[in-house]
Amino acid sequence: MRLLMRTTRKVAPTEIGEKLMAALEPRLDAIETDISALLRFRDTPAGTVRLTVSDHILHEYVWPALAPVLKKYPDIQVELSQENGFIDIVEGRFDAGVRLGDDVVKDMIAVRIGADWQPAVIGSADYLDKAGMPSHPSELVRHSCINIRHSGAGPLYAWEFEKGAEKLNLKVLGQLIYNSVYPMLASVEAGYGLAYVPDNLAEPGIRQGRWVRILKEWSPVFKGYHLYYPSRRQMSPALRVIIDALRYRSAG
Repeated sequence: MRLLMRTTRKVAPTEIGEKLMAALEPRLDAIETDISALLRFRDTPAGTVRLTVSDHILHEYVWPALAPVLKKYPDIQVELSQENGFIDIVEGRFDAGVRLGDDVVKDMIAVRIGADWQPAVIGSADYLDKAGMPSHPSELVRHSCINIRHSGAGPLYAWEFEKGAEKLNLKVLGQLIYNSVYPMLASVEAGYGLAYVPDNLAEPGIRQGRWVRILKEWSPVFKGYHLYYPSRRQMSPALRVIIDALRYRSAG
């Protein structure tokens, strides 16, 4: 079956060749359109970025930086999976995750998104009036403490303390266990005991007199939150935009 007629001066389609070209032309146009779209996708921030973050990170760090980016780049879609435990982002098919700097595995690329911070032990004034004011972390074993479990099958989080050369990791007991930090604050205010929470969450309630901070001199310094991802190779423009938006910039 001949599709082309050739002479020494030109090449022309046969009748069958013309019919084949007419049949293929719409498909070739569609393929060209798809290729152009893929090339734009390669160079323009677009597509879906999947992130795994904890509730505290999401509300206090990620969303405030992300909101204006999504308005600027309407073709970017962000899927946010709220997980408090550590997640294998490769196995979970996430583009990136956010956790404390010390928790990021060594083979990941890490970008700081927040300053160092301290935990705060807080309790309502009514609770402390009844239960007493502890002067040393070891006294917390006699108090009702509100616990957090970061993953469903994982252990309760041990409260960390540090003063000079002395370091303590304490397992505390109480009536309530959560997997999110935010309901802990409501339970503290209602007088159900003491909680160990990030200082930026504790400060507004302290200023408003809703609870009291104790053992401040025993608060360790935690390395700030970091966004981490497997490789810079083949990074999408959308992920690059999000990383730049979240990157920590010191006020100084």
